[in-house]
Amino acid sequence: MTTSLPQPSAEALAHSAQLCELIRRDISAKGNWIPFSHFMEMALYAPGLGYYTAGARKFGQEGDFITAPELSSLFGRTLARQLIEIMQASSPHILELGAGSGKLALDVLRELEALGSLPESYSILEISADLRERQQILIREKLPHLAARVFWLDALPEKIAGVVIGNEVLDALPVHLLHWAEGQILERGVSCVNDRFVWQDRLPVNTSLLDIAKNFSVPDNYLSEVSLAVRGLITSLCERMDIGALLLIDYGFGTSEYYHPQRSQGTLMCHYRHQAHDDPFFLPGLQDITAHVDFTAIAETAIDHGAHFLGYTSQAHFLINSGVLNFLKEVSPDDIHTYAPLSAQLQKLTSPAEMGELFKVIALGKGIDEPLTGFSRGDLSRLL
Repeated sequence: MTTSLPQPSAEALAHSAQLCELIRRDISAKGNWIPFSHFMEMALYAPGLGYYTAGARKFGQEGDFITAPELSSLFGRTLARQLIEIMQASSPHILELGAGSGKLALDVLRELEALGSLPESYSILEISADLRERQQILIREKLPHLAARVFWLDALPEKIAGVVIGNEVLDALPVHLLHWAEGQILERGVSCVNDRFVWQDRLPVNTSLLDIAKNFSVPDNYLSEVSLAVRGLITSLCERMDIGALLLIDYGFGTSEYYHPQRSQGTLMCHYRHQAHDDPFFLPGLQDITAHVDFTAIAETAIDHGAHFLGYTSQAHFLINSGVLNFLKEVSPDDIHTYAPLSAQLQKLTSPAEMGELFKVIALGKGIDEPLTGFSRGDLSRLL
């Protein structure tokens, strides 16, 4: 229940009200109905007002959720080991999509420097001016001697070589909501009644969306999501890649589990002040809106656009395969003040009850034939 969530400040409420008015005007201009994907896009990315484009702190203890890099440097340090392998097989360049606070870039670059394997360039594609500024400050303050290697992009480069990282990026891309009811496939959109956002189902007009939806066998009165935006991003990345790999980490499932008959209410989830709920109309602009990732769709889209499958496993297996346990071995258990926090962080990253099993890692590439260490055990490709 959203009534139990913490109350925002008057300034934050005014910010949300401003975004709501912008969305209402857009709904009115489009005949009092927009697809949910458009609502989600505006709520998250409307210039200066959306959740990711405004200035509120989102990551860490002060924000609305904690990502793996925020939780522990073990994540970035371990990921760096896999990046070295990919760069050696392709090109010494890294592109990170949506770098958040910049913590992952910081940890990766520090570890790569310690291992004598710095990339020639570390590019960050960041659409949020506020987050970009925070990332730039972090790199200048913590790694000033490496700042010249880090570049910020406004759009995907025409050519990509090396490794592309996406950690918890795909779950925040807009999704279409579909409702299977009375033998029909309907698209769930957003209308306004007395200045309030309400759900309204209509027949889909997007033929691509309808063609995808027809492939799923689900029971009646079933609600779920399809992300055309994710498919579009994977297509663009694969079309631009000459040699290298996509390394994508997020929470989600393969298609058969994603559209399981028992998952009848879909996966749409909102995050506000470290509490999860399912009402995307609650304080637009002040909360994150996410949906789980369909990893089968990612793999199929990549393969359709010239990439080949390199691996799919859980975050726990990926980190363990890549050597995360070695970092714990470097610290004496007698050093309780160092060992205990590190052990607790490792537990959260790898435990099935925490992030270890829900989060998956998928790799897709071009021109790379060697097996990747991160996928040496725990293969989950049968679930795609």
